[in-house]
Amino acid sequence: MIDFWLAAGLLLLTALSFLLIPVLRGRRAQREEDRTALNVALYQERLAELHVQQQEGVLTAAQLETGRAEAARELLADTEGVQLPRESRLGKPLPLLAALLVPVLGVALYLHYGASDKVELTRELSRPPVSMEDMTHRLERAAAAQPDSAEGLYFLGRAYMAQGRSADAARVFERTVALAGRRPELLGQWAQAQYFADNKQWSPRIQALTDEALKLDPKEVTSLGLLGIAAFEGQRYQAAIDYWNRLLAQLPAEDNSRAALQGGIDRAAQKLKENGGVVAQQSVMTVRVDLSAEVKANVLPSDSVFIFVRAVKGPPAPLAVKRVTVAELPITVELGDADAMMPSLKLSNFPEVQLVARISRAGIPTAGQWIGRSQPLASSTTALQPLTIDSPDP
Repeated sequence: MIDFWLAAGLLLLTALSFLLIPVLRGRRAQREEDRTALNVALYQERLAELHVQQQEGVLTAAQLETGRAEAARELLADTEGVQLPRESRLGKPLPLLAALLVPVLGVALYLHYGASDKVELTRELSRPPVSMEDMTHRLERAAAAQPDSAEGLYFLGRAYMAQGRSADAARVFERTVALAGRRPELLGQWAQAQYFADNKQWSPRIQALTDEALKLDPKEVTSLGLLGIAAFEGQRYQAAIDYWNRLLAQLPAEDNSRAALQGGIDRAAQKLKENGGVVAQQSVMTVRVDLSAEVKANVLPSDSVFIFVRAVKGPPAPLAVKRVTVAELPITVELGDADAMMPSLKLSNFPEVQLVARISRAGIPTAGQWIGRSQPLASSTTALQPLTIDSPDP
């Protein structure tokens, strides 16, 4: 902050110069005015002396006129270049008063309307935190300084969750949703914080949040993980396995949390068997998608490719879907229960299905330019299925 106040001081000095320079010029003009008055007084005194000498008979009338003319020339020489003083309507006290008030008012107005706290906060955030508490304190200050920043509130909520302050996190995520809109990832975070704030008691409110999040994005990871936890705590082990399998399918292969998640799935399966249940087998179909020669000549590498499986006899909505680009073809993907768009629309729930791949330049899964379809297949099929995109999309 030192360099900031130095710069502010220089600006104030510049402003003061515009007020003080006229005052200094006025003093110079006053000195010139005083010198002129002195010269006039000396001139008048010289004339008086000449008249006295003329009356005493020392000077003749001609010598008197010569002396008077000489005194006049000296007066003119002394006052040459002196400007007449300009009268100021403001007077001298007002500029001096303004010079005193400018820095005082400037500092007062900046402290009231300025952003010195934000400047200091920015400097503080640029330094690495020394602890989690330090980071949380900084985020709290940032949220107070910028209450309309959804991003700042989001990170504050995550910090609260890391510290186990789930009730505070739930309130912050609720504010974040109010600012940023009902985005699925924010709804999932809010539901998770509320669940732990309520001592792991499931409620209609939490169910509504997770339902809304998964309706907007069936692959929203926080909601899938939370539903799996709630199902496990409620001894609904098969449901926990299903939710966690769907979550596992979304995680990258190198994600460190995959091992912990698989451990949870294994524990749920063990609990299910201990209670006399049977773990439902997950249906998985493997498909290799490629392009015909004609299609290759008419597509762009950036075009979207939607690969999905749908029931031959059932709802038109896809049972599972994955999205790639033309540049990634040919590609082999797996579609199974873990990719289900909805829990009730799992691949294993339908005996006969069809594989479909569609190219959509606009990125719309329901309409495109080219399409490929397989023959009807049993949902229990495990062999690799080739699928070629070779027909115009009607």
